[in-house]
Amino acid sequence: MKQEFTAEPLVVVIGGGPGGLTAAHELTKYNRRVIVLEKEDKVGGLARTENYRGFYFDLGGHRFFTKVNAVKYLWHQILGEDFLHRPRLSRIYYNKQFFSYPLQLLNALRGLGFVESVRIVLSYLRWQLLPYQCEDTFEQWVTNRFGMRLFHIFFQTYTEKVWGIPCSELKAEWAAQRIKNLSLKVAVLNMFWKPKETVTTLIDQFDYPRYGPGMMWTAMKDHIERQGGTVRLNTDVVGICREHNRLTGVIVSCHGKQEMIPGAHVISSMPITEFIDKLTPPPPAAVLKAAQNLHYRDFLTVCLIVNQPDLFPDNWIYVHDPTVQVGRIQNFKNWSPDMVPDLTKTSIGLEYFCTTEDALWNMSDADLIELGKREMDRIGLACYAEIEDGCVFRVPKSYPIYDAAYRDSLAIVRDFVDGLENFQTIGRNGLHRYNNQDHAMLTGMLAVRNLVMGKKYDLWSVNTDQEYHEEIRNEATLEAYEDAKVL
Repeated sequence: MKQEFTAEPLVVVIGGGPGGLTAAHELTKYNRRVIVLEKEDKVGGLARTENYRGFYFDLGGHRFFTKVNAVKYLWHQILGEDFLHRPRLSRIYYNKQFFSYPLQLLNALRGLGFVESVRIVLSYLRWQLLPYQCEDTFEQWVTNRFGMRLFHIFFQTYTEKVWGIPCSELKAEWAAQRIKNLSLKVAVLNMFWKPKETVTTLIDQFDYPRYGPGMMWTAMKDHIERQGGTVRLNTDVVGICREHNRLTGVIVSCHGKQEMIPGAHVISSMPITEFIDKLTPPPPAAVLKAAQNLHYRDFLTVCLIVNQPDLFPDNWIYVHDPTVQVGRIQNFKNWSPDMVPDLTKTSIGLEYFCTTEDALWNMSDADLIELGKREMDRIGLACYAEIEDGCVFRVPKSYPIYDAAYRDSLAIVRDFVDGLENFQTIGRNGLHRYNNQDHAMLTGMLAVRNLVMGKKYDLWSVNTDQEYHEEIRNEATLEAYEDAKVL
């Protein structure tokens, strides 16, 4: 039933991804007037689903797993029976072999051979005895836990493909956030007994919408509109107006026409760098410079249709092979059979990490499809002649980069943004933090509580120094935000 709004002032939400849509959904629960502005032709942001010839393509592979009960409840409320429980299988491709991921000690040592295994153990012992005293970089963090040799084999190539910078420059925050508490010692211990309290393994199952993550966000958009909210697609925010420390509205462009949308409060999941750049009047020069020092990694997906019913059992494969450019390969039929309209065929997504200035990003779609076909054949996952069609989707600003400049620059930007009295920034790109969609949703929920209930939640701290989101832990380890459990 559509809500009857009071004379509440309008809340403008910039971005129709998981964070923005969740914020809008929560605002309608409080009878607040809300408008969501999304520049693409569909909602979902980095978690949207694309369609080609009836084949659904997930841009990135989005597992639905969370420790936040409020997020879990909302997912099931929105999709119901179309929210499937799926098994997880992922492996690493290295040196023409496949290795279990997460790493399993015996599997890894068996695949690498006796001599290499001895070298790995000796390297591990060396770095346990004489570790890096400073763990500032990804290389230092991983080496201290796995040894230098295993770092080079199972971490360096893929990580440098993703980020485009040496592991010696990538900050350790990313490792601590994504692979916290995993080490060679933990792998050995888990072979013999299960710890009584916290550290265990990674999830082997997850939930997933029947037709990909975009199905979730489209359903949430429909729910927002049924409750009286507005979601405008193809609407690009080109300017953000402020008077001193207060935003007064946003300027949008839609189908070649510009208009001003006044707002009493603004919640934004757009890249924080874009937000700073679009402010009028602009912020101080130091803030502008700091925002320019925040960088993102882009990626594109080459989607291929293969005339084979079964290619490999994995949901996805990490490609640790420097002789090919592809970084990760998704098998969408193994995420959900309904992603593929013809079960005699298989649809796959080859992910290439790059920047918008790279030659790879600027290749024609035809050349990228050809590259994907050759690399699938080279790896041995599909025969070149059996790949019958393909398409390409580009996703800019997918990964906030944790490089040498980001920490100090983000602090300057944050200090300025926190001084805007009617503005909150949320989501992965809004906070320049490599959060997952459940954390993006949590920031949206908490932002609404700040606005409606006068709470003082620090959105920047969501997923900071928390355990990796896919680690299964003892119930004694609780979500940092207790209030989120009863939202």
